[in-house]
Amino acid sequence: MNTGKTDYQVELERIDEAMARIAGEPIAVSLGSERETKYVYLLYQHASLTGNLEELEDVEGVLNDAIRKIGPAGDLYFLKANLDFKFHRLADVRQDLEIGRDLRNSLLGRALLADLDFQEGKYDAARQGYETTILDNPTWDNLARLGYLKYTLGDFAGAEQCYIDAENELTAKELRHYAWVQLQRGVLDLRSGQWEHARAHYRLAERAYSGYWLVDEHVAELLGAQGKYDEAVALYESVVERLPRPEFQQALGELYQAMGQSDSAEIWNQRALAAYLKSAESGGVHYYHHLTDFYSDVREDGTEAVRWARKDIALRRNPSTLAELAWALYRAGQFTEALDAIEQSLSSGATDAQLFYKAGMIHLAATQNGIGKEYLRKAAELNPHYQSFHVHR
Repeated sequence: MNTGKTDYQVELERIDEAMARIAGEPIAVSLGSERETKYVYLLYQHASLTGNLEELEDVEGVLNDAIRKIGPAGDLYFLKANLDFKFHRLADVRQDLEIGRDLRNSLLGRALLADLDFQEGKYDAARQGYETTILDNPTWDNLARLGYLKYTLGDFAGAEQCYIDAENELTAKELRHYAWVQLQRGVLDLRSGQWEHARAHYRLAERAYSGYWLVDEHVAELLGAQGKYDEAVALYESVVERLPRPEFQQALGELYQAMGQSDSAEIWNQRALAAYLKSAESGGVHYYHHLTDFYSDVREDGTEAVRWARKDIALRRNPSTLAELAWALYRAGQFTEALDAIEQSLSSGATDAQLFYKAGMIHLAATQNGIGKEYLRKAAELNPHYQSFHVHR
């Protein structure tokens, strides 16, 4: 029977009902540790599905209480490691994997270790970690991890095949995961300027799992890239109404700026900046890279951009954070230092139109050897629309 509810709404309700059942069970129905573990996992699933970072922070408090009562259970520390990963606390992730009972050498732990290698720019180690884990456990998420690594290194055909293989591992009941993989395939096409192919993947995601804010957000980015600003703004405003995350508010601000509506742009940019700074002032590190991007490209304040870029790179030194530091230094007029940072980023083998654009502009400012124009040519070759609207993720 059609209830009129979206797939997203139905799943959230199922999680809420499962939590209510656990909360209403007499203690004797199940062991206390099993009950608490199941409950905190449901809280985590709910927060992850809604994308609400404040809700995830609340989960952390409940999780820490459960750990104090139960001890270093591997499943709880796996959940803790995932939370720390979402908040970019990489040193804590490594510690979680060591403390969690039998976690570090488990299949789940090994995949997370490979994720850490990826975030730390150790791409060879990450590849080895993903490939050996896949040999033992070819799950859709491990295949998707390898796909993203291949995409980062410019192996777009290999990335696409990994995502196809990931889809093939999914069952008919895992439609949200199928939708997520379709979004990743769409991003591959979007980043190479193949807008119609990207839209086709996003449509598949919409049909597979209706009502999901993450699908709408990706479609809004595509509409912005295509110059369909009115449609993009309307969809982003719908997303922000459901989930007022500052990165989406910044995207709205940048769309309004592209439309020449500077007053509306400033309203959204101010909201985004206030939220970024509030997070950082309360000890959060999740938005350091967004602050770097904001000050580099929205405010074009190189000094502030460099300050946040150095904070971010102190936590996770990888080709992405090196490129962001390079761009911040470029905005600050420190072209020699910017050139050194972008060359370090490029030496990893990372391949991306935005990366090549930044390398081109930095070389044009710092050198006169023609390399800058060559990088701009490479950027256009990878994505003819690389200067169109895009979201910093």
